[in-house]
Amino acid sequence: MTTANETFPAAAPAPVWARRAAHAIALCAVPSGLWRVAMASGVHVGYSDQVLRDMYGIPGWGIAYVVGLSVLAELAALFPLLLVSDRWRPLRPRALSAFAWTASGVLLLVALWQLVVAFAVESQTYLASGAAQTVWVAAFAPLFAIPALMTAVTWSYAKRHRAQGPA
Repeated sequence: MTTANETFPAAAPAPVWARRAAHAIALCAVPSGLWRVAMASGVHVGYSDQVLRDMYGIPGWGIAYVVGLSVLAELAALFPLLLVSDRWRPLRPRALSAFAWTASGVLLLVALWQLVVAFAVESQTYLASGAAQTVWVAAFAPLFAIPALMTAVTWSYAKRHRAQGPA
């Protein structure tokens, strides 16, 4: 019986910096996820009770949405670990490389869009100023490192698998 790893020739191992960058991506998603979970749990995160109720549906369906978004974001942030791991490859190297490049591009567009949303007048009126806004910035700022880290990890993966030849 063969496994998926045996059908493709082994590529060079990922460099240490790429492994660290992949782990950093997973860690960058944690602060914003914890902030969202705190918001869903009823912890005051800078929004009034009326804003939480009217805009986010908390308490209510918004709790499932916010917690689900946190779980989904963290699961997505674990994807780069596939690019530096030699244990499990769910796709052919070229397909995984294409998917990773696409993810890098999408992450860049999402980061740019989030900047637009963050500085929109409507977004700034809901969140209280002062300490709450500082905590919000500290929780979400690491997300802006993800596109650059993902691009570096993807480049490393593509370079290693391109050097191995066609797959």
